[in-house]
Amino acid sequence: MVHRIFLAIAVFVFALGAFAQSGRNRPTETPTPTPTPRRSTGNYNPTDKIPPVPANSPKPTPKTDDDNDVIRIESNLVPVPVSVLDARGNAVGGLKIEDFELQIDGQTVEIGDLSRSETPVRLALLFDNSSSVAIAREFEKKAAISFFRRVIRPDKDLVALFSVATVSHLEQPLTKDVSSLVQAIENFAPPAGATALLDGIIEASNYLQDAAGRRVIVIVSDGDDTVSDATFENTVKALQVTNCQVYVVKTTDFENYKRTGQRGGSANLRQLAAERRMQEFAVQTGGAVYSPIDEDELDRAFAQISAELSEQYVLSYYPENDADKRGQFRTISLTVKTRPNLSVRTRKGYYVPRKRV
Repeated sequence: MVHRIFLAIAVFVFALGAFAQSGRNRPTETPTPTPTPRRSTGNYNPTDKIPPVPANSPKPTPKTDDDNDVIRIESNLVPVPVSVLDARGNAVGGLKIEDFELQIDGQTVEIGDLSRSETPVRLALLFDNSSSVAIAREFEKKAAISFFRRVIRPDKDLVALFSVATVSHLEQPLTKDVSSLVQAIENFAPPAGATALLDGIIEASNYLQDAAGRRVIVIVSDGDDTVSDATFENTVKALQVTNCQVYVVKTTDFENYKRTGQRGGSANLRQLAAERRMQEFAVQTGGAVYSPIDEDELDRAFAQISAELSEQYVLSYYPENDADKRGQFRTISLTVKTRPNLSVRTRKGYYVPRKRV
C-alpha cells in the first residue's frame, strides 16, 4: 500500500515538471508596434541631399547611385520652364494649360500641370574674374548687386555666387541673405589669371542639381575660355541633365565700348567662337543672351532677367514611354497654339535617366 502511494506521488511530480517545461519552451508573442507616421514640414533646406518631390508627381522610388552608392529619389517628372513673349519682348501672362501644345520627339503629349512664377528659383551667378574682363569691373559688380536685390524673394528664392578664373570657386553658397551676397562680391580678388568658364558652368550645374525649384545660371563673362578640361558638348549635356536655364550677360561689347567709346568693333575668331557658345547655351536651355554696351544697358539687362524669371510658366510632363530610352536625349517642342504670334523660349530637350540598380 505504501509503495502505491509513493508511486502515485512520483507520477504526479513528473507530470507537473513536464507541464512547467512546456510553458518555458513556448515562444513569447510580442505585439507588433504601430508605425509612427513621419511628419512632413514642407520646408526645404538647401543642404538636404534629397529635395522634396512636388505634390503632383507620382510616388518616387529610392534608387542607388551607380557611382558612389548615394541613395537618391527618382521621379519621372520633367519640368519645362517657359518664357512667353510678345513682339516687343514683353512677358505674356494669363495663359492656361489648354493654351499650350507640348511635343516630345514630334509627338503631342499631355501636360500634367501648369504653374506660374510662384515656383522657387535656385540661381547661381557665375562672375568671370579672369584678367580678360578687367575693364569696368566695379560697375559690373554694382549691377550684379542690384540684380540680387531685384531677383530674391526672401520667402522663396536662394542665390549662390561663383567666381571664375583659372579655377572656379564658390564664393557664397545658396542663401536668401542679400547682404551676404553683397559682401562676397565686394570681397572679390582683383581680376587675374586664365578662364575656365566651361568647367565653372559644369560645377554650378552640379551644385544646383539637387535643389528643388527652377534652376537658373546667370553668366557674367566675355564667354572666352582658355584652360577648361570640359568640352562645349560636355557642358551643354550637363546643363540639360540638371535642367539648368542659362542667361548670359556678355561683357565683350561693354568692354570694347569702355575702351574705344564706340559700339561694336572688330571681333577676332576667338571672340566669335565664344559668342556662339554663349548663344547656344541659352538656346538649348530656354534662356537668353544680353550684350550691353554701357552702364544703362548693363543695368537694364539684369532687370530684364529678373522680370522674366518673375513671369515664367512651368509645365510638368510625366513620361509614359521612357523605360526603353534610358540615357537617350528626347526633344521638346512647345507652342502657344491659341496665340501663334507669341514667341516661346524653353529647353530643347531632356536626357532620360539611366536605370539604377
